[in-house]
Amino acid sequence: MQDPLARATSQPPATLGEGCVSRYDPAELTSKHGAEFAGAAELWRQLQESPALAAELEVLNAVLTGAKTP
Repeated sequence: MQDPLARATSQPPATLGEGCVSRYDPAELTSKHGAEFAGAAELWRQLQESPALAAELEVLNAVLTGAKTP
């Protein structure tokens, strides 16, 4: 018997990692996959300048390094 998935008309993009850290390879994602990131750089810049995010990152860094939280 043939593999029924071999007849599929769509294929997922390549992945990186294994198990719970498996994710799609960003280099393989295109607009064909619905991966349009036109505003991503601007959004990231805005988030980096956000005081609330800066405070969250400071707490996260303290937790990860074992330092006292501010």
